This record gives sequence, C-alpha cells and structure tokens, in this order.
Amino acid sequence: MPQVVLVNPQIPPNTGNIARTCAATGTELHLVGPLGFEISDRYLKRAGLDYWPYVKLHYYESFIQFQTIHQQRGGRLLGFSVGGSANYVQFEYQANDWLLFGSETTGLPTEVLAACDATLYIPMAEPGVRSLNLSVSVSIGLFESRRQLGYLYS
Repeated sequence: MPQVVLVNPQIPPNTGNIARTCAATGTELHLVGPLGFEISDRYLKRAGLDYWPYVKLHYYESFIQFQTIHQQRGGRLLGFSVGGSANYVQFEYQANDWLLFGSETTGLPTEVLAACDATLYIPMAEPGVRSLNLSVSVSIGLFESRRQLGYLYS
C-alpha cells in the first residue's frame, strides 16, 4: 500500500489533517524533519482529533535517516511538486510507492526531488494559484493511488 511522506512540514493543522486521512485509510505516515512544530503541538493533536492511536506514524530527523529506511523497505519515491513532470492521474502507481510532499512554504527540497524516481504534479486551471493546501494535495494523491490499485473497493 502506498505510504505518505511529509518532508519538513511547517503547519501543525495540515499535518494533523493528513494524519487523520492516513488513519482513515490505514496508510503509514512518515514525517521527515526538521519540522516547523513539535510532535506534541496542541494544534497538531487537535487537527488529528482522537484518531492518533490509529495513525501508523514514523519520524526521522533528516532525509538521510529516512532514506536508510526506504532502502531497507524498497519501493519508488514519488515527489509531488508544482514543477513535476507527470500528471498524477496519468501516472501508474505501484503498491510499494512512497508519496512525498514538501513543506507548505517551499515544497520539496532540490536534493529530495533529485532522489525521486518520478515527480508528479496536480494540474490547476488558474495560473495565479501557486499551489493547493498540503492536506488537500496529499488527499488527492493518496486517493488516486488507492483508486488505481483497487484499495477504494474494500
């Protein structure tokens, strides 16, 4: 099953909302530091409501530390970015994919994008809009991958 990776998230409620989505779908959530908040942040906990016991949460202090786990477990790294090269809907997902999303303010760092097997974008009709909210983007990407892999029917 695809996994969600947040690299340097900055806004606690976004991460809390994403954690809630991951809990509802049984998706592992990987947080890669540095974070813009403490894991114990009350806004993070509030956005995740009482679903935290259902979140399969992993934390890494750095992307290098995360890469060690990724190499052990395998799978492709798919970076979501406004500058991605493939439309997320037209991309063919695999069950062991890792869906990477960057911080709300800067997106994925260059070195993380360089480590990705593919970069994906979510098309937007209005060129004046820089990006979607992080929790919305994660939901869009996660549910499309789950749809393609047949996980929405169980």
